[in-house]
Amino acid sequence: MNIVSFPGFGMAFHVKEIAFRVFGWPIHWYGVIIALAFLIGVLFCTHRAPRYGIEEDDIMDLLLYAVPLCIVGARLYYVIFYLDLYRNSDGSLNFARMIRIWDGGGAIYGSILMAILVLFLFCRHRHISFWAFADLGSFGVLIGQIMGRWGNFVNVEAYGGPTDLPWRMGIYDTVDGVYQYMEVHPTFLYESLWNLAGFLLLALLVERIRKFDGEIFLGYMAWYGLGRSWIEGLRTDSLYFFSTGLRVSQVLAIGIFLVAGTALVVRLVRPQDPRRLWVNQRRAKKRSQAIEQAGAKEENDDLFDPDV
Repeated sequence: MNIVSFPGFGMAFHVKEIAFRVFGWPIHWYGVIIALAFLIGVLFCTHRAPRYGIEEDDIMDLLLYAVPLCIVGARLYYVIFYLDLYRNSDGSLNFARMIRIWDGGGAIYGSILMAILVLFLFCRHRHISFWAFADLGSFGVLIGQIMGRWGNFVNVEAYGGPTDLPWRMGIYDTVDGVYQYMEVHPTFLYESLWNLAGFLLLALLVERIRKFDGEIFLGYMAWYGLGRSWIEGLRTDSLYFFSTGLRVSQVLAIGIFLVAGTALVVRLVRPQDPRRLWVNQRRAKKRSQAIEQAGAKEENDDLFDPDV
């Protein structure tokens, strides 16, 4: 059990990593929170799917591929940039340790990049608009990030450097081999709140005035990149570009913000035809099919009408 406090507000919490056990196997709160976030994200996306012309069955089919592959992506990203943790004493790589995901070690960027790749291939195979599906999926990812960061709170991880700000977080952790008390930036909370603000902005405002497929996806990427670029600079557990002093996630976040932000602005300043939205194309196609079917039925009725 760990004690996490917010001394500036006079609050303290006793947090446990393990929620319960099943046949002696520990079920961690982190996993419970992630599973709950996944469920809520899926439910939200299936509810919103008709607004984007996406079928519920397509969402379920996509998840069959995306879920396991995103776990692989998160692990692969972490292993690549923490490769020295998976070496034997002679310098050779320990592949057995690399695949032991239950020992911890994953990166959200790996999941996001893998999700984009899987979605692109899935949409190409199913002849669905990638950009419309990405718009819808952005909400699910945001829900996962909003809730998932509270798993970091339970594990007492992903925190920032020392601070004396009123909202500082007091924790006990081992640093340089010494178990000690520290008051640090609650960066897990910063990112959770930042993503919550982005979710509300996209769901309550941008979705209502969406002009083109991909607008919400680009907005999400730009928003997340902007937030992660400064939050990552406060953290003490960043992945670095091998032996350099450059933080991988921070550099990537800045790049994502610049690329997505530029693409978003370029598209917004151009005239957009709402008929090109995937959902409107699907509706137009269904109307056309309904008219054709009604016409065919009328012709068949005429054939059997004795008065004709």
